[in-house]
Amino acid sequence: MEKKPKLLIVEDEPLIRMSLAEAFAEVGYAILESSTGKDAIAKLEEADFAAVVTDIRLGAGINGWDVARSARQQHPQMAVVYMTGDSAGDWAREGVPTSVLLKKPFAMAQMIAAVCSLLKPVDHL
Repeated sequence: MEKKPKLLIVEDEPLIRMSLAEAFAEVGYAILESSTGKDAIAKLEEADFAAVVTDIRLGAGINGWDVARSARQQHPQMAVVYMTGDSAGDWAREGVPTSVLLKKPFAMAQMIAAVCSLLKPVDHL
């Protein structure tokens, strides 16, 4: 049996987070969810993920830019996909290299394609 790639979804809006989790689970990913940047960074330290999908604005405290930087410090090849309604203009300055940014609203197929485009078969952790 093939090991499912682990994906961390970081989103403070419960409905968006649940929709993403369901969509990725349907296409074969093992999902962990987080609603805050602090919790996301703790989860990144506890498990090996193939990818992280993070909103930029996560309420007070640690934002999605910080989550992605932490993910890449731990695993330099980790796939990173950002999602945002209003922070796309900051991506060139704040985003990690070889990441993807999707503006909200997006189609789930776009999000799945973005993650898959960053993963190679050998990159699955």
